[in-house]
Amino acid sequence: MLILTTPRSRRCASLVILLSAAAVALTGCGEERATDTAAGLPTSPARSSPAPSPSPTVTSPPASPYVEPGVVDGAPHNGDNNAYRRTGDMSPAGEKAARREAARMEPVLKRLWGRKEWDPESVRAALLELGYAEEGSGGAGERAGGTLGVRGMDARYETDHYVTPEGAQVGLRVRADACVTAFVQETNYGVKVNGPYMETGCFEPPYGH
Repeated sequence: MLILTTPRSRRCASLVILLSAAAVALTGCGEERATDTAAGLPTSPARSSPAPSPSPTVTSPPASPYVEPGVVDGAPHNGDNNAYRRTGDMSPAGEKAARREAARMEPVLKRLWGRKEWDPESVRAALLELGYAEEGSGGAGERAGGTLGVRGMDARYETDHYVTPEGAQVGLRVRADACVTAFVQETNYGVKVNGPYMETGCFEPPYGH
C-alpha cells in the first residue's frame, strides 16, 4: 500500500521532531545530579575529630633517705636519737606481776598527793611500808639488793633556764623484764608498767638527753 504525504503532513512531522529534540536538550541542561545516599552512591568520608591528648602523669617525689618511717615531724634520725627512751619488752608473766604491784602503789601515791606530800623522803617512807626494800648500789655503782628507787624530779628547761619542780619519781623493779614507773608532784601523779629503759632502768629518762 503506498502512502502519499502531502506537504502539510511533512511540515507537521518535522515540527514534532524539532519539538522532541528541544525537549531532550532542555532536560539534559536543566538536570542537577545529586548524590543519593539511599541508592548506595559513594559519599564524602566523615571527617574524624583528633584524639584527645593524654593527661600528664603525675609522680610523687621520692622519699628522703634521711626521714624515718613513722616519724610525725619528719625529723632526721629521730628514732636513733630517742632510742634511750625505748623500753624493753615485757613477758606476759612480767607484765602481770608489774600490774599487781602498780595496783598496790597507786592508792599510796594518790593519798600522798591529796596530802600535798610529794617530797622524795615522804614518798619513800610510804612505799617502804608496803614491804619493798630500797635499792642500793655497790662500790662500782652496780645494783646491790632491793627493788625500790625514789628520787627527786629531773630538771627541765623553761624559757631561758632550768627548773627542778617539786615532787618525786619512783622506779620499782618487779622482775628483770618488768618495772613500775611512777611520779607524784603538785599538779598530778601517775603510775604505769613497762619494761626497763636502756640507760636508766625503771626510771623514765628525761628529755633532751
